[in-house]
Amino acid sequence: MDVKFEVVKMKYPEDTNIVVGQTHFIKTIEDLYEVMATSSPNARFGIAFNEASGICLIRHDGNDEKLEKCAIENADKIGAGHLFVIVMRDIYPISVLNAIKSTQEICTIYAATANPLQIVVAVTDQGRGVASVIDGFSPKGVEHDEDISKRKSLLRQAIKYKR
Repeated sequence: MDVKFEVVKMKYPEDTNIVVGQTHFIKTIEDLYEVMATSSPNARFGIAFNEASGICLIRHDGNDEKLEKCAIENADKIGAGHLFVIVMRDIYPISVLNAIKSTQEICTIYAATANPLQIVVAVTDQGRGVASVIDGFSPKGVEHDEDISKRKSLLRQAIKYKR
């Protein structure tokens, strides 16, 4: 059996984050909607889920039409079964990842990022599957004292994740 690989570039608005993962059951779309809707009243999001059997549809939901369309387009480009994509605005993945991971049917989180994201897809005669992800860019060096200070300031002042 032959395998070929493709690199699929995810496209989403600059002011959003994306989560890509694997799941295994049709109720995923409703369960992920509940996770997102109950995590923050301000969160805007779109979700897409690729079925892997039966009629193999891209199931979708969300509370923002443009983000829902974006999630559908990205899930379709990847084309792997049992894959889900969430595109979110006004909430960070860190605020929802544990709830997503504890959803019964979720198997794996491949990426959660606002960086440029590429999905490495393996293609066989049966279908497509995620082999890996390329999230952002390669390191350019090691942080120094000034960099540490800037990181701590970002966490404490800009995004208020630390005291």
